Amino acid sequence: MAESKTAKSVLITGGTDGLGKAAAILLAERGYRVFAAGRTAEKRARLDALARERKLALESLEMDVCDDASVRNAVQTVMQKAAAIDVLVNNAGVGYLACVEDLRMEDLRKQFETNFFGVVCVTQAVLPHMRERRSGRILMMSSIAGLVSPPTYGAYSGSKHALEGITNALRLELYPFDIEVILIEPGYIVTNFQQTATELVQPYWEKGKNGPYAKVYAGAWGGAKKGRTTSKTTPEDCARVILQAIEAPRPKARYAVTPLASRISWGKRLLSDRMMDGILRRRFGITRESGRRS
Repeated sequence: MAESKTAKSVLITGGTDGLGKAAAILLAERGYRVFAAGRTAEKRARLDALARERKLALESLEMDVCDDASVRNAVQTVMQKAAAIDVLVNNAGVGYLACVEDLRMEDLRKQFETNFFGVVCVTQAVLPHMRERRSGRILMMSSIAGLVSPPTYGAYSGSKHALEGITNALRLELYPFDIEVILIEPGYIVTNFQQTATELVQPYWEKGKNGPYAKVYAGAWGGAKKGRTTSKTTPEDCARVILQAIEAPRPKARYAVTPLASRISWGKRLLSDRMMDGILRRRFGITRESGRRS
């Protein structure tokens, strides 16, 4: 392994589970020094045990992206141990899936606190160090939902659209400092994220199946079930795309991960909004109520 690669340090938020954990392990295997941040002590302990077993330069650290002090402490810890953060992977995220009319404002704020404001908080904590060195890469874990907004995904898609918007600005603002900012856009990849999202939205869906949006919830549930059974992309596949984005001499502005994400990306460029809406309605089984004007 080349010395320059071995010396590079990576901070991954949400790095103790799912896509973040897969990326942490792969990057450590490739010689990077990886700091995997997470909130849950049990998950951090399991990852640390795995790292010791495999003799990887990988360690976990406590971080809650919604807590400014927690973020500052974690970044300071990485700087003390590694002296630099060469790559930041903003991966921490959560999903509240419900029809917009049903959403509690408290949950909508939680959605944005993690997926948007938390990302900005971590990025702001890391950027002064990268700017001073005039070097670094920041990877933003967006989603296919950052391109289109399926039914019940209003809150989640809204947070990812906001993430895409601020990333586009950062990419230009950080160009003078030779800091690359890159969007990673996965599609449906089965991880614990779906289980956590299901637990968060269960009250909405239980109430919704007997409400005015019953058919919308049923269609969204069917679409999610189809995604779980048909998705062939693994967290390790996503980790390899992250590695590619980190090591590309001239990285692309965005990387689609799954075949569906690639199709949606092209569809957004080639199809009208009306056509995309039609595709999503068919996929999620959304039709007009009988007797209503079409």
